[in-house]
Amino acid sequence: MRKGFTLIELLVVIGILGILAAALLATINPIAQLQKSNDAHRKTDLESLQRALELYYQDTGSYPPSSSNYIAPGGTAITWGTSWQPYINKLPKDPISTDTYVYYSTGQAYYLYANLQRTNDPQACNSGGACKNLGAGGFPITTACGGTCNYGVSSPNVSP
Repeated sequence: MRKGFTLIELLVVIGILGILAAALLATINPIAQLQKSNDAHRKTDLESLQRALELYYQDTGSYPPSSSNYIAPGGTAITWGTSWQPYINKLPKDPISTDTYVYYSTGQAYYLYANLQRTNDPQACNSGGACKNLGAGGFPITTACGGTCNYGVSSPNVSP
């Protein structure tokens, strides 16, 4: 008498394992989890940058001049991802290389914007739409962040 599994038994087990794996992937949804992680990273970055800008304001009495690609304290351009001592070790940079943060300053107020990947985020501007004050900085609302700037923070005296 031979011991072992038949081909049909093996195919049934492999089929059941495949169905279980597909159900597990559908439940976990790794792409949504990655997007959620990137969005949390963006929010943390902007909070860190807010603290640095408030420290700068305390030292100088105004916020640094603005540009879509950098912050320019004292006329010196500091691009995203480089050091800005003593206010912050490194200016944060968007986790996706094609996206960028946008900084706009009037000197006495500032706005920071990012493009969240999950448009259903409860903290997104205008229920997932573009942030209302972005156009005031002269930056195109639909492309400034590498996509629609749908998340913003600002100085305490204004709203994003």
